[in-house]
Amino acid sequence: MTDSAKPAVLFVCVHNAGRSQMAAGYLRALAGDRIDVFSAGSEPGNAINPAAVAVMAEEGIDLSGATPQILTTDAVRQADVVITMGCGDACPIFPGKRYEDWQLTDPAGQPVEVVREVRDDIKGRVERLIASLG
Repeated sequence: MTDSAKPAVLFVCVHNAGRSQMAAGYLRALAGDRIDVFSAGSEPGNAINPAAVAVMAEEGIDLSGATPQILTTDAVRQADVVITMGCGDACPIFPGKRYEDWQLTDPAGQPVEVVREVRDDIKGRVERLIASLG
């Protein structure tokens, strides 16, 4: 799944339809191929949140082809950094991994203005994550 020469980051939220997809989109766009990027959900939804797709398109990032993925133990095992976003205790813990929990508003059902605020918060966090990974 991952090239051992580059760090692998896994973003996890409940439905893998908003926050984790936006974070993965930003990390791919800002880090290019320097970091392997994955996202998953503990209870994946059927489709990406249309508001998340719309606000990311405003940033030039296309999430329209993304699909929610189920969180697997293997995905966590292969990641160097696991970023959780409200998935509770559903994420398995492995020694030696870096874990961060990002407290973010769930964009589901929110007006586009709130989804933009969540997007902008995620962008700043992703930029700091990239800096921390070198």
